[in-house]
Amino acid sequence: MVETDQLLAFERIVREGSFSKAAFALGISQPTISARIQALEKSLGGAVFTRGRTVHLTERGTSFLPYARRALAVLNDGLNAAKLAASGEQGALRVAALRSLTVHLLARSSGVFMERFPEVQCTLFEGDHWLVIEQLHDGVVELGLICYPPLDYGVAEVRPLLRMIEPIILAVHPSHPLSQKRVWSREDFLQSCPLLLQQRWWQVTPMAVNTLNTQARKVADVPMEVGKHLVHTGLAAGFFPKMLIQPELDAGVLVPLEIQGFPSMLRETALVQLARRQHTSPIAQHFAGILAQVARSLDITVVREKQEEPG
Repeated sequence: MVETDQLLAFERIVREGSFSKAAFALGISQPTISARIQALEKSLGGAVFTRGRTVHLTERGTSFLPYARRALAVLNDGLNAAKLAASGEQGALRVAALRSLTVHLLARSSGVFMERFPEVQCTLFEGDHWLVIEQLHDGVVELGLICYPPLDYGVAEVRPLLRMIEPIILAVHPSHPLSQKRVWSREDFLQSCPLLLQQRWWQVTPMAVNTLNTQARKVADVPMEVGKHLVHTGLAAGFFPKMLIQPELDAGVLVPLEIQGFPSMLRETALVQLARRQHTSPIAQHFAGILAQVARSLDITVVREKQEEPG
């Protein structure tokens, strides 16, 4: 029979990458954690880790990991429900977010939340779209911050607590040749832009941007952080969600541009939970309220889905 202590030991070793670090994090001895894994492996009928200078999951361990995490998450939900969770002042907040939403939205919102609800245990993750969806399905997190609607099978499996809409800005550094004026004809823009960025933060790149890329003198396909660096150094022009560059725009470090006849573009994101969840926890409702306030302070349009207010 698999016991909770065995699951905790297994998940912690995966997270820490070693038996010794996991034992230290759990406050137990290395022989104890080794014994728990041996008992788990006996129940599962084989090894879950390969032992050596580094620890790696076996195929058996890899297949078992999401179920172990789901079991721990369900148990944790039950414990939270038994600890005055009805008030939303105790329990756990578990959120995963896209990297592009971490610094401005997740960091600010979680900071306010931690100050307001100091007794709530907060666990935050960041990753790409698929990781956030996976963590929702595995029960690792209750809430996810993703682009919305998700253009994959997951659209019917999540529901938004609130949606956020912001404009997309074309920006350059003041030292860039395009900074000489704010509005450009399409022909002059393409002629004066030595490098245009194709960044990977889009869920689906808009047709207008794809067409512009095909006409540009040179295009670089880069991650968002690399793109921001290239724009900051004056080497390139790029499209960004306004929230990500608002401080630089306010400080004059970046300059917004317009291309005549180019369509306005918006990015929609959402705080979501699994659709199969029958209720939204009071803690999640409190966090959604704080997130909405932070988003509005960043001039993001917020559409709050109707939810029961926490008691």
